[in-house]
Amino acid sequence: MKKVKRKELIRLRDVAKFYEMGDSVVKALNKVNFKVYAGEFVAIMGPSGSGKSTAMNLVGSLDTPTHGTIYLDEHDISTLHESDLAQIRGQKIGFIFQSFNLIPNLTAKENVMLPMMFQGDDVDERSEKAEELLKLVELTDRMNHYPGELSGGQRQRVAIARSLANDPEVILADEPTGNLDTKTGAIVMEFLEKLNKEGKTIIMVTHDPELAKAHADVVYWLLDGELDKVTKGGKNLFKRTITKTAKRGK
Repeated sequence: MKKVKRKELIRLRDVAKFYEMGDSVVKALNKVNFKVYAGEFVAIMGPSGSGKSTAMNLVGSLDTPTHGTIYLDEHDISTLHESDLAQIRGQKIGFIFQSFNLIPNLTAKENVMLPMMFQGDDVDERSEKAEELLKLVELTDRMNHYPGELSGGQRQRVAIARSLANDPEVILADEPTGNLDTKTGAIVMEFLEKLNKEGKTIIMVTHDPELAKAHADVVYWLLDGELDKVTKGGKNLFKRTITKTAKRGK
């Protein structure tokens, strides 16, 4: 049986992000390499300060690298201007944040409609699609409620609906269950699993190894701004050379 070639959707090549802090330089990310294939569910793991949020910002075109190259759909996005990055974000990437990032004075429906406005969609089209997406996340009866009138789980489901507004190829989820109780978090993860089965590429940043193991096809572990290891199905596939060298030196 002929093996089907997977489409490479995202690639980081020797990517680094440095910040100058007075006389010192903080290496938030240093020479990181990894790939994400279309339709994968990828988790980026690591302790606080490991660089996982920096990696997500770079993959999501929210920031540009100090060094290295980032490819999205075979296009180098490393050196694009902010206006071009904004267009890419709007068309290809949907975001789900731990703190929801909903606009408090807009209803659930209006929050979902907002990304479509920046793409120039007709108001009736925006309204119809927002209602469809809120139905998808089972919030039809709450679409005219404001974020302050919704529970944490409902707000996160609005955020999921909003992330799908422009039918992006990639969903970036930053600690999507971080502010939720276990039961509600499980419901949110079910929605992400469903989206992945329907063909969406999911990249989830998390500090929870059980969550990553349960849902991700591949897990990239970051430590001190560097790629430490890659695991799949609980099996270690890769460890950085420096680790192997250290072991041989024992």
